[in-house]
Parts: sequence; structure tokens; C-alpha cells
Amino acid sequence: MGLHKILRIVALVLAIIGAIFALIIIAGDEETAQSMGGNLLYVAYVVLGIVIALVLIFVLKGLFAGNIKKTLMTVGAFLAIIVISYIISSGSDLNLKPFNDKGLGITEAISKNVGAGLYAFYFLAILAIGSMLYGGAKKIFNR
Repeated sequence: MGLHKILRIVALVLAIIGAIFALIIIAGDEETAQSMGGNLLYVAYVVLGIVIALVLIFVLKGLFAGNIKKTLMTVGAFLAIIVISYIISSGSDLNLKPFNDKGLGITEAISKNVGAGLYAFYFLAILAIGSMLYGGAKKIFNR
């Protein structure tokens, strides 16, 4: 039995357990929840940890099985976009006084991080739209 089949069975079991717990939570049956050991949140954390571990295993397995140079170039380009977004974000172009008067505690650093995230989103959205247009145009002109 291969690793893929074993992990498919584990994923199926986790999905069934998750569905049962979801139904218990949705139904609001507190007696069943209490009889299962109290807080179902801990069970959710364990299941989430298992799922994240399985995802990491498959990502690392696929990373080393494929073209690692191309993967590292893509990750490097993504990190370059994040760094450029952070550099061009000022963080001081927003009047923070109204937010801080409401007790939100927004600083220039938080504003700079939000701005960097927005710039990164814009850059990545433009790249995604551009690559779709390029692929569509290339398909049309190669016919």
C-alpha cells in the first residue's frame, strides 16, 4: 500500500470526524459535547495540526521531486514583490488621530504593513491578469 493510498484514507477519516464534529456544533448539543471531553476546540486544533502536517509533507515531497530551480525562482520573485511593496509603502499618508481617538491603537508601522499588503495585492493581481491575457492572446495567435 503506497503512501498516497494511506494518506487518502487518513484524509477521509479526518473528513468524516470533522463532519461529525461540525454537526454536533451546529446542532448545539451541549450534552454530547461535554461527554466528549469538554471543549471541541482542542479537537479542532489537533485535526488542523494533522492537516497542516500532511500538506507540508506533500509540498516538500513535490518540491524536491520537481524542478527546484524554477520553484525557488518563483518564491524569490514573490518575496521580491513583498519587499518592494514594503519599501514603497509609507505608512504616514493616513491621519491616524481619528482611529486612535476611538481606541484602535493604529501606529505608523501597522499602517505601513497594511499599505504593503495592498501594494503586494495590486502587483500580484496585475501579474495574474496580465498572464491570463498573455496566455489567451498567445492561444489565439498560434491557431
